[in-house]
Amino acid sequence: MNFRKNYETEALKLSKACDIAIEALKKFPPAIWDKKTVLRFQNCYIEWKENALDPKPQYKSLASLKYSIEGVLTIFNEGSGDFVEYFWKEIKNQNLDYSRKDKLSKILKRGTIKSIIEFDYITDVIVSAEQENRITNQEFKLLSEMLGVFENKKRK
Repeated sequence: MNFRKNYETEALKLSKACDIAIEALKKFPPAIWDKKTVLRFQNCYIEWKENALDPKPQYKSLASLKYSIEGVLTIFNEGSGDFVEYFWKEIKNQNLDYSRKDKLSKILKRGTIKSIIEFDYITDVIVSAEQENRITNQEFKLLSEMLGVFENKKRK
């Protein structure tokens, strides 16, 4: 199987996931979001879809696509509510081989951040995870320390 075929197959799969995300937000907008926020998220999914299907040459790689996949799935891995449940049900119905992951617990259990994707993910969710009581104060402190350790490694 050639590399280009792999990229195109994965990009098409991601575009379908983006369509499902947009549909989920239209059908079940989170009650705490205003219309402007819902539209902003929908526009992000439209942009991710367009970038996956027609990327700039330097981004037409599975590594770049993996980063986009992480972005698309983040809210559905860490969120809750009807829009999240609808998204995962449709992912399964359309036989897209994405699965829901609790990355926060995995990183906490491991005790270290392995990649820039995990670093960005923790940076994005740490405050909301604490506010929503998905993590304890101790876990917040541990994650903060892991962010610092990862940043120091990157500087060296």
